[in-house]
Amino acid sequence: MNKIALILRNKRMKNGAISFDKHEVKFKLDADNNPTGVYFKTAKEANHLIEEFMLLANRSVAEFIGRAKDGSPSDKTFVYRVHDDPDPAKLLELANFVKQFGYTLSTRGTKSVSSSLNKLLADARNNPEANMIETLAVRSMAKAKYTTHNIGHYGLAFGYYTHFTSPIRRYPDVMVHRLLQHYLDHGKSPNADAYEDLCALASDREKLATQAERDSIKYMQVKFMEQYVGEEFTGVISGVTDWGIYVELIDNHCEGMIRIRDFK
Repeated sequence: MNKIALILRNKRMKNGAISFDKHEVKFKLDADNNPTGVYFKTAKEANHLIEEFMLLANRSVAEFIGRAKDGSPSDKTFVYRVHDDPDPAKLLELANFVKQFGYTLSTRGTKSVSSSLNKLLADARNNPEANMIETLAVRSMAKAKYTTHNIGHYGLAFGYYTHFTSPIRRYPDVMVHRLLQHYLDHGKSPNADAYEDLCALASDREKLATQAERDSIKYMQVKFMEQYVGEEFTGVISGVTDWGIYVELIDNHCEGMIRIRDFK
């Protein structure tokens, strides 16, 4: 299975998929759920193996319903997971930013941008600025969403894609399971507008859930850093605004703002 997963992954990368392997920040907790330490969760080969077969299942279901027998798009109502091309202005901004670290980024041509982004992420991987560059690269991408109008998935380099594998935790997957069964039972295509409304709701709830997750991590980072007030740390400047600079600590990826008025 791993051999097949590696073949699938390599094929995806050749087709222009982008590889984001961002470190997940996790916390060691005591009996009272107070953070006592920080560690990073990184994707291993076993994670990639599962991911590739999940992607294959999701893509296969989307193609089965979304593509007619002659290869053209079908007119059946369906829930797709789509990802638009990146915003050229945001890409240019990212290219200008990474230039000061000695990196280059191509901003023209879909495949050229993808391979250039992958090279940038690989080159930065073991350097102090890696986490910041990966965060900014993610922000330069369009947001993936649910819709009945298929435009393909840029980040995965798939023409057809959906979310099918997690009906126990995501409502769009439940809709996909129900539609798949409906079509297997030779049912007629249901009203697309009703599903588009549900897709918009699911996309909004996903944004809220993502924000809640980010907020919970920030909260735990603040709780963890409380015990170190007054100590000095090494950090990387992760952002600059009119009112101050943002600094990310190298040891634990905790980020904070230093106000202009506090500068010596």
